[in-house]
Amino acid sequence: MSDKVKYQLEFPVRSSPKMLYQYFSTPSGLSEWFANDVNFRGEIYTFFWDDSEEKAKLVSRKPNVYIRMKWEEDDDPKSYFEFRIVIDELTKDVSLIITDFADEDDMEGAKLLWDTQIHELLHTLGS
Repeated sequence: MSDKVKYQLEFPVRSSPKMLYQYFSTPSGLSEWFANDVNFRGEIYTFFWDDSEEKAKLVSRKPNVYIRMKWEEDDDPKSYFEFRIVIDELTKDVSLIITDFADEDDMEGAKLLWDTQIHELLHTLGS
């Protein structure tokens, strides 16, 4: 098994941190851009796409700042994915930082997938 490589992507967002946080911490928010449907029970998010289903465990979160999850089927103990909101102290610009892990040879595809997903989120936000 090859170790996965950590990477980060940053996206400027025209939205309040509180509103943005709802889009990646609640099932209704996530189902608007990330998956067709999302359930949340206990600490487990269940994501539904056309013909597949994946579960992710909530690892940690700080309201309106970040949420970190780990795919249940991912056997790499270090890997997770995280949505983090960063506010520039001077300009007050809001950015969304995605942290994820991918195999070296899957890196470009993984980044492209996030890019597509986040553009869907920005469209949903009207940002």
